[in-house]
Amino acid sequence: MSAASIPLPLARAARFYGSTLGKKAIMALTGFIGFGFVIGHLLGNLQFYLGPEALNAYGAKLRDLGPILGVVRGVLLLAVVAHILAAFQLWRQNRRARPSRYVKWSPTKSSYASRTMLWSGPILFFFILYHLMHLTWGSAHPDYRHLASGSPDVYHNVVAGFSQPLAAGAYILAMVFLGFHLVHGVWSMFQSIGWSHPRYTPLVKSFATGVAALIVIGNISIPVAVLLGFYQR
Repeated sequence: MSAASIPLPLARAARFYGSTLGKKAIMALTGFIGFGFVIGHLLGNLQFYLGPEALNAYGAKLRDLGPILGVVRGVLLLAVVAHILAAFQLWRQNRRARPSRYVKWSPTKSSYASRTMLWSGPILFFFILYHLMHLTWGSAHPDYRHLASGSPDVYHNVVAGFSQPLAAGAYILAMVFLGFHLVHGVWSMFQSIGWSHPRYTPLVKSFATGVAALIVIGNISIPVAVLLGFYQR
């Protein structure tokens, strides 16, 4: 296909994505989608503390969505892949713009969260796949059960899954990576939409840190509670 045969809107979109601004816009958009999912996922996870009936009813409602749930998962997967791809391309552009490495580099201005963004994204992507295999599909679960209705016994599967120290440890470690990713990602998202000002930047950073901390603590509280024996199968 020649360049002249490409529809004008597609050509404009390709040129926009080819720019640094375009890639940052894609990262902001896909990051917003991921952030919304993380919040919703946390709210669903916390129903664990309401007991087996509440958590299993929540899982059944999700499955009752049918094709809608598949579309949501597909959009989320595409968002994650596009987010990682745009991040890698931006990193490669920056490397090409500065081909010679620093003789001595000291991270005086960058945070640990920002320095781990490139590799924390792929780590989280592979963890998502494992997490789906473990608690959604059951293919990596040692004692995956279903209710008499045919729906997964979500409560049992969560408790049984997190009773394994390795599985619980992997989840906790992934949530720590997620926290670092969110701290920098949420702040960068606000920057990408133009909310960057010396007066507001500290507030945005504090907001990003606070939200990331709440998400991490809320998520890891479940495997920790199971490992400590507060919840039994």
